Amino acid sequence: MLRTPTGGAGPGAAAAGDRLVSIGTVLSQLRDEFPEVTISKIRFLEAEGLVEPRRTASGYRKFSPQDVERLARILRMQRDHYLPLKVIREHLDALARGEQIRLPAPAGPSRELLDGAWDGEGDRPTAARLGRAELLAAAEVTEAELADWESYGLIAQAEGGGYDAETVTVAKLVADLGRFGLEPRHLRAVKAAADREAGLVEQVVAPLRRHRNPQTRAHAEATAKELAGLSVRLHAALVQTALGLRLQ
Repeated sequence: MLRTPTGGAGPGAAAAGDRLVSIGTVLSQLRDEFPEVTISKIRFLEAEGLVEPRRTASGYRKFSPQDVERLARILRMQRDHYLPLKVIREHLDALARGEQIRLPAPAGPSRELLDGAWDGEGDRPTAARLGRAELLAAAEVTEAELADWESYGLIAQAEGGGYDAETVTVAKLVADLGRFGLEPRHLRAVKAAADREAGLVEQVVAPLRRHRNPQTRAHAEATAKELAGLSVRLHAALVQTALGLRLQ
């Protein structure tokens, strides 16, 4: 039986005057801070008893401002501290009782902070790495699942060992896709396409990275980041276009 999240916004919990919103609106509100969040992720957190939106007579979810803030707090604990859901639930219960909680130190500097701090001189700094047990806890997956994903090349350790922050994101997305019945063997084509796109970006920025001028080398990193973002947007648009044509 699912637990009702202590302090969450259960049925009838929204204060008078609070505007209840749909799950799509919640997604839009969270996307600025959590661009990787999905509707399936929100539904998963609900299924785990971490948030309890109200339901209309026809069964549609309706979220209060308190629900949205609770979701944001959960996502921050996952992103910044790599806490498993069990620990997050305990922290939320403690906060609901008015207790103080102590969160572990953030796992390491983010890619954005590193990008801003690097001036192009010397070796590029790297974000803190996670061990295997930390990755399993952060992505909320089993050892068997992780080993399966590694066998298909979807997950790999970084040079020198350990896993970087992007690997945690990949693991979470693979897990989310798995809930729709997509297995690692189905995702090999996606990985191959990503490798090809990365190769195209590398062709463009490689000459800039070899330049003697530190500012030019720094520009190479900014260019690579921009090209990667455009590539992701193009990929998403092409998928949506292809789906639209098939549904006509």
